[in-house]
Amino acid sequence: MIKNNRRTEAVSPVVGVMLMLVVTVIIAAVVSAYAGGMIITGNQKAPTGSFNCKITNGGSWDNSGFVLTVYSVSEPIQTKDVKLSTSWVTSDKESDKAETRIGDTVVTIGLQHDPRGSGNFPKDWNCEIDHYGVVKNMHAPLGYGPGVQNTAADFTKATILEQCFGNYMLTSGTTLYARPCGYNSSGGYGVSSDKRYIYTAGSKYTEEFMSGKKKDEMSGILGTKWYNLRPGDIVNVKLTHTPTGSVLFEKDVVVE
Repeated sequence: MIKNNRRTEAVSPVVGVMLMLVVTVIIAAVVSAYAGGMIITGNQKAPTGSFNCKITNGGSWDNSGFVLTVYSVSEPIQTKDVKLSTSWVTSDKESDKAETRIGDTVVTIGLQHDPRGSGNFPKDWNCEIDHYGVVKNMHAPLGYGPGVQNTAADFTKATILEQCFGNYMLTSGTTLYARPCGYNSSGGYGVSSDKRYIYTAGSKYTEEFMSGKKKDEMSGILGTKWYNLRPGDIVNVKLTHTPTGSVLFEKDVVVE
């Protein structure tokens, strides 16, 4: 009789099951990591920041304005990626006037302008005159301080484009500013005590501002009827980061 001396070795069934489990766990971990990486890559992280806003309407161009201050941000934010919206409703509080002061809603979307331009302004401006009396198309609110390439505010030159909303960044210390048109010797908004809260005709300003045919910086942000606001009225101001849809800042601002 011939004996078969070959030894047959096999992996224990328990060990085989354990190996299969290990392989399964490794594959699941790899797939999960890959999928998670795709999700993180696909969703942009929303920036955050600390802001404050002040709105004043004293009835005259020199004591009225809109100021939004950036205290801090998690990262610099391009204003072309920011939507500024304001809304308000108010009624006349003066008994000697029959008309009702109506509200307005305005949305200012950050649109990129070419800062290298030489006077050819884009058609997406929201105001037609600055507060120095130089007639020009701009996109308010204008930027000042950090985050703005040129804050010289020489409105007679094309460098104003660098301060147009959409061209500068929001960073710590940036100020967003708007003011109604006006000048004592040539008319404007509330240039005399008997013309408070209204626009008057002048060499560079006409009552077309009250009809909405023309807009200044305040009209571009608060609406063509903004002059109806009075101290104590409330304006909702909101900044939205358009790429992510997150709200950077929202506040019911009491007019001073």
